[in-house]
Amino acid sequence: MTESSVRAVGWARSLPLDSEVKAARDWARGHLDALGWTTTAPDAVDAVLLTVSELVTNAHRHAHSNAQLIMTWDQRCLHISVHDTSATLPAPRGPSTERIGGRGMFLVDALADAWEAHPCPHGKTITACFHGPGAAGPGQH
Repeated sequence: MTESSVRAVGWARSLPLDSEVKAARDWARGHLDALGWTTTAPDAVDAVLLTVSELVTNAHRHAHSNAQLIMTWDQRCLHISVHDTSATLPAPRGPSTERIGGRGMFLVDALADAWEAHPCPHGKTITACFHGPGAAGPGQH
């Protein structure tokens, strides 16, 4: 039997309803810079920061909730998770010329390698995953 272990680092930040989304992006950028992504994967950094913006904005605007932002890096995937107090799970909606907004999860779906939403006893958590620089994606070795 082979023993398997996962090494991971993580960070968490609470973003009150009255906080600016820029604070979430700046916080995430600092951790991405510490991981070296701003140099080795600038396009991924842009995708991660836009995803952070969308998920925190959704927590504030649609859930009327504080956002709990968690970033975890396990050497293969960067997981961006945002928890809010709404039990309503998101669903991507296609672009429309008839409505303003409503494209946040459509963008997350396009930017992230994968994403999922999980109901929790006190709301939900949405997690978007991004393969790191040089990490093999699904089906790649």
